[in-house]
Amino acid sequence: MPNPSLLILPGDGIGPEVMDQVTRVIDWFGAKRDMPFDVSTDLVGGAAYDKHGTPLHDDTMAKALEVDAVLLGAVGGPKYDDLDFSVKPERGLLRLRKEMDLFSNLRPAQCFDALADFSSLKKDLVAGLDIMIVRELTSGVYFGEPRGIFEEGNERVGINTQRYTESEIERVARSAFELARRRNNKVCSMEKANVMESGILWREVVQKVHDEDYPDVELSHMYADNGAMQLVRAPKQFDVIVTDNLFGDILSDCAAMLTGSLGMLPSASLGAPMANGRARAMYEPVHGSAPDITGQGKANPIACILSFAMALRYSFDQGDEAARLEAAIESVLAGGARTADLMGPEGGTPMSTTEMGDAILHALDASL
Repeated sequence: MPNPSLLILPGDGIGPEVMDQVTRVIDWFGAKRDMPFDVSTDLVGGAAYDKHGTPLHDDTMAKALEVDAVLLGAVGGPKYDDLDFSVKPERGLLRLRKEMDLFSNLRPAQCFDALADFSSLKKDLVAGLDIMIVRELTSGVYFGEPRGIFEEGNERVGINTQRYTESEIERVARSAFELARRRNNKVCSMEKANVMESGILWREVVQKVHDEDYPDVELSHMYADNGAMQLVRAPKQFDVIVTDNLFGDILSDCAAMLTGSLGMLPSASLGAPMANGRARAMYEPVHGSAPDITGQGKANPIACILSFAMALRYSFDQGDEAARLEAAIESVLAGGARTADLMGPEGGTPMSTTEMGDAILHALDASL
């Protein structure tokens, strides 16, 4: 059997710095766990624009469609603010999502015990938090037509259309139910069925999929505005939340801050199965390119490393090895290791990006 293949797209800003640490972890699994990967590297975002005049070259897109999974760092930066919208760095990321048809975005919000004090909520509300938001990623109000800014009478009007088909709702619902079966077997579907027809359809389709194929999974429905309130009132009531593109964008960012730092949060975007049975997949940290700390060795690589852990679990069926990597990170944090974004009021000297990578590799060695 050929080795599983990975395409690494470090991108811009701190992307290359954090991805360097991920590469070290990938190499560790090849050397110490007999799990070699065929790894290739290419450009995306501003880095691709600087070389090719486009945020994603066609050859890179072709590679992304051929590999088992893509690992992406971050895109964008002030250098590219004045570019035409069509060639901004973010368009490269959106093209990957669109052409790979990555319709299911998985955003975990997990609060490591050692970081419970970093949340803006009370410690008892977030300690032990482990929830997953499944966001539909390729439809909804961000893609619906008609859209644009138009002249209407003597003023302009901005139009965006919330649009969902039954099949689009069904496939992301199945993704959420399958994921719940690997966790605590509980799904909460969020929409606005009280004021939006698309929300009514969403609720009906999710319920139908549940009743026909996933009756063993506990399903509840909640209006998305109430969901936002409940996330900051009692977040541990949830396990898997499934919702549409717009609400998922908002709710996942809300959940992200429950954990205390964006530098700790990974994500996965999954699509339909390829010929080899693996779902098309792209993994990336939630944080941005952080141009203000680029090149200073201050970036936290944990979110990017946890994104690789998600790849181990969801693309390569290596749940035990993913748990090994997550446990190594937890032990490092429990031992007091901190990058600059995780420094508490007591102060101290933060670790560099590379030093955090060193600590995680040492913890992985200790797990053997």
